[in-house]
Amino acid sequence: MKKVPLADVPRLRQRIGETVRESLRVQEAFFSKNADTVLEAFALLRDTIRKGGKILIAGNGGSAADAQHLAAELVNRYLCDRPPVPAVALTTDTSVLTSIANDSDFGHVFSRQVEALGKKGDIFLAISTSGNSANVIAAVEAAKKKGMKTIGFLSQRPGQLACMVDIPLQVPATDTPSVQEGHVILTHLICSLVEEAFVAGAQAADAREF
Repeated sequence: MKKVPLADVPRLRQRIGETVRESLRVQEAFFSKNADTVLEAFALLRDTIRKGGKILIAGNGGSAADAQHLAAELVNRYLCDRPPVPAVALTTDTSVLTSIANDSDFGHVFSRQVEALGKKGDIFLAISTSGNSANVIAAVEAAKKKGMKTIGFLSQRPGQLACMVDIPLQVPATDTPSVQEGHVILTHLICSLVEEAFVAGAQAADAREF
């Protein structure tokens, strides 16, 4: 493996340190200020699952990957073996996505799936670094018409979604990498809290129910 030119090492080390410190600053600022809102989102997810509801999740680009990441941790496992949590990433079925985009409009790729799969008592979780993704906004609107609750993994940008969702979780940054890093930590934290409640609930009910 080729070494970094010696003359570049101090500058690159400084860049690494600055990047890490800024990420830590953003995450500390967010979670210290929004711990109660995170717990509110967790409680909504927990109660929805207990009542037999499911979680539909969507986002674009990196946020699509985050949607799939969250669904995978909930359906399969995070840290513990336990019964699966019903969660669906609306970003994964290429036939559905491309048929909607081709026959209608890309702005409907998530809302159409919410109309098909969502029901009152479910949750739609919107992930958007801009807060203005048209197809995610349309999905929130469709979810509200269904009587679903909504949660947003967002940023501090003045996007529409922050005013639309029931529980907005806004990472205090505008640059996409910092926001996405916050969303990944949110994903892991939410999964950890849900899983802890799931395991505790199963033990309390002699492993028969959440």
